[in-house]
Amino acid sequence: MNLVLNAFDAVCENDDGLREVEIRASRREAGRLHLAVRDSGKGIDPEAMPRLFDAFFTTKLKGMGMGLAIVRSIVESHGGKMWVKRNPDRGATLEFDLPVEANAESRN
Repeated sequence: MNLVLNAFDAVCENDDGLREVEIRASRREAGRLHLAVRDSGKGIDPEAMPRLFDAFFTTKLKGMGMGLAIVRSIVESHGGKMWVKRNPDRGATLEFDLPVEANAESRN
């Protein structure tokens, strides 16, 4: 939810052009779920990229700098990985993957 809200914030700051948020879920490799949230906002300054997941670091005027740090810790505590990339056109994409339990689909 945090990633989607951040993407909405990013596109709301975009006054020139299309405002898009795209959410994709897939299995890019066996046993792992991949999720990506892409926005067409202003993007992330290259200088901010290394600190983006640090606690108390924010790129927002009224941000606390806790959201991405918390999301990443949750993802990693479940055996996943999380990363961000700048989009070639505009905006950014935050992605993570998680291991999928082999028999989880047969439980329902």
